Amino acid sequence: MGRKILIADDESGIRMLIRGMLAKDYTVLGATNGQQAIDIAREQKPDLILMDIMMPDVDGYTACLAIKSDPATRDIPVVMLTGVGHELNKKLSQRFGADDYITKPFRLQELLEVVNRLLPAP
Repeated sequence: MGRKILIADDESGIRMLIRGMLAKDYTVLGATNGQQAIDIAREQKPDLILMDIMMPDVDGYTACLAIKSDPATRDIPVVMLTGVGHELNKKLSQRFGADDYITKPFRLQELLEVVNRLLPAP
């Protein structure tokens, strides 16, 4: 269980749901806002970050940009999660450096496909 995934979402239910989906194969870290996500990314160097867009204090776009602008964390894939599947959100996610995008609610298979594509089996 060497690989780590950080889930940044202010909704504890979402963090618990994703943790339940991924904990069998990954060490799952959690953050409740974008600033925590930035701090944990720098400290823990997760292999993948699942980031909600709408969070208090520092939103997902700002956190993604900070992570992708930092040489220590810029290579960590970031997948944006949002309850609003507008094309604008997809474009903004790409502009801020996100590697992919998932609209909530998502199916387990959809999440696993994105995780497996960005984190191929060792």
